[in-house]
Amino acid sequence: MTVEQARLLGPAEIRELAARLGVAPTKKLGQNFLHDPNTIRRIVAAAELDPADVAVEVGPGLGSLTLGLLSAAAHVHAVEIDPPLAAALGATAAERAPGLADRLTVHNGDAMRITAAEFDPPPTALVANLPYNVAVPVVLHLLAELPSIRHGLVMVQKEVADRLTAQPGNKIYGIPSVKLAWYASSRQAGKVPPAVFWPVPNVDSGLVSFTRREPPRDDVSRDAVFAVVDAAFAQRRKTLRAALAGWAGGAPAAEALLRKAGIDPSARGEQLDVHAFAALAAAKQ
Repeated sequence: MTVEQARLLGPAEIRELAARLGVAPTKKLGQNFLHDPNTIRRIVAAAELDPADVAVEVGPGLGSLTLGLLSAAAHVHAVEIDPPLAAALGATAAERAPGLADRLTVHNGDAMRITAAEFDPPPTALVANLPYNVAVPVVLHLLAELPSIRHGLVMVQKEVADRLTAQPGNKIYGIPSVKLAWYASSRQAGKVPPAVFWPVPNVDSGLVSFTRREPPRDDVSRDAVFAVVDAAFAQRRKTLRAALAGWAGGAPAAEALLRKAGIDPSARGEQLDVHAFAALAAAKQ
């Protein structure tokens, strides 16, 4: 069964389903429901799923993207924090993709608290329309918690997509950029206009594609690297010598570590790539 053969949800079906369930989108949960089948097809195609992939979707809502994923992946884990939506998702799959409902496992819970033990089979791909207010922490948590995830495509606020994929030297390069780069290479995969959502958000959305890779080095822990990243950008206008004083135990100690790692103490955090941050963390060990 292809994506085109699945009975995807359009604007009328989304509103009818929401009315039937007594569901209204809430700002608190960052809910903006996709209602354009062409956008669903585009997202699923851009995710480049292998038929053997096991997808994890966060915030499936009424099931728009879920239906497309069921047709493209061997299995779909849908993680939904809203109990009424989680409870209804299986029935929607059975009604609109009747031969594929057994590919779906629904998890009613918070994606920020979910663990690898809860997924069988283990996910190999993350494909999700992420709530804007939690997009970055959810992506980073899932990459940390689910090492089985090899690639993915997430739809986030365009501004968040810009930050996640920013390169050193860019004024929006920062903590999300470096931390995602620890896990994966990433790129932007297109924009999504507000009109394909209900309710219509007041911002554009962006697609971020990523492919997991080995960490920059194996002689330093992720936590140690992330600690220096957090310190470097906490006062991003300062030189690293000053910004890292608290982390290093004083400005002279910070300068010594920076020089040991081959980094100019007068540089700023936005000039360093993930390899430089890893070298700096290793210098402190």
